[in-house]
Amino acid sequence: MDATPSFENFKLNKQLLNAIDDLGYQKPSLIQEKAIPLITAGHDVMGVAQTGTGKTAAFVLPILMKVKYAQGNDPRALIVAPTRELILQIEQNVKELAKYTDLRHVAVYGGIGPKTQIEQIEAGVDILLATPGRFMDIYLKGHINTKQIKTLVLDEADKMMDMGFMPQIRKILEVIPVKRQNLLFSATMPEKVVKLSEEFLEFPEVAEVTPQASTVSTIDQVLYQVPNVKTKIRFLEHLLQNEELSRIMVFTKTKTTADNVFKYLERKGLGPVRVIHGNKGQNSRINAINQFREGELRILVSTDVTARGIDISMVTHVINFDVPIIYEDYVHRIGRTGRAENDGIAITFANKAEMHHIGNISKLIQQQIPEEKLPAEVEVAPTDRNEQREIDFELDQIKRKNDPNFKGAFHEKKRKFRDDKKRKPVKNKRRRR
Repeated sequence: MDATPSFENFKLNKQLLNAIDDLGYQKPSLIQEKAIPLITAGHDVMGVAQTGTGKTAAFVLPILMKVKYAQGNDPRALIVAPTRELILQIEQNVKELAKYTDLRHVAVYGGIGPKTQIEQIEAGVDILLATPGRFMDIYLKGHINTKQIKTLVLDEADKMMDMGFMPQIRKILEVIPVKRQNLLFSATMPEKVVKLSEEFLEFPEVAEVTPQASTVSTIDQVLYQVPNVKTKIRFLEHLLQNEELSRIMVFTKTKTTADNVFKYLERKGLGPVRVIHGNKGQNSRINAINQFREGELRILVSTDVTARGIDISMVTHVINFDVPIIYEDYVHRIGRTGRAENDGIAITFANKAEMHHIGNISKLIQQQIPEEKLPAEVEVAPTDRNEQREIDFELDQIKRKNDPNFKGAFHEKKRKFRDDKKRKPVKNKRRRR
């Protein structure tokens, strides 16, 4: 390969090179440089690359080269990803890169009825993109002929395992041809994913461009200790007074918190703002993401459902309103900013219990997250009794995990009371004497 990286070096056909020119890609990314030649040569490949590094095109381009042109009615390549948002993102990549070919692609996912998706498959498809559950639903109805599938991609394999998709993945592996090329891509490669790769990859080549669970160098990270939800919302409002925060994603742990944050920001006129999570309808989620992508929204509030399924290059800030308890999700959340070599800022709020998770996240990303003090202008609210109970309970759970002999705060209080009681009778007996 020439010293200067170029898409021409991959011997891509003219149609693909024209599409790449239209997209304005100047040169291949590192993961594309490493993965594309290996995939083109027919190897099974395990790709490790964080989000925002061109990972999707690293497997889409070789597949488009391999499939080449429309042929027959049945899929010849299958791309599986954990969420509908991610499937839609991959579909957008396929659509853009295959625009000068006659290749047919169909995306199938839950949240809407399967009727239209089945009709599209039966009209003829070369590349099928699917979430695991919806693929099996349509397959079991008899509408997918898998005999021609020669390439399988599992994208975001670690997330699929976290979301409990392994039974469906194993069923998919059972119903597609044994003789095929397998590609496994992920932003992180924990031990469980390595075991999965051993299960279905044959003598894989590894294409890794960053340390596992690393964070993009263009992202500035900062941490604030914020004791409770009321103070978090006050601090968020304080930050949003700054107009430099122009396109922001706010991540929460739960749907309820996401809705509450959204309502507060909308009421305060800090948007335009929308919220997306698992309870929102498919069209609502797609419309919100598209509005955010087009710059019509200032703020998108979300649970981790979109941490991997949205590719927008101009997100200026990510705010972790809550700390994720699946530590790899921290990498994916903050990876929504600092994309395509743009600078980005990731701000994390953490209460006392969440600070424990921050320690583990720092170990995972192999760096300390710089900590700053809350600005003096942000009034610290007293912690609500119920929230304090939740924080105490979480701290108990953490202590139990770290020390099997720890019985919990309630038991500590009970033991103290019992010890005090034991001491009192001794004094009384002495008095009686």
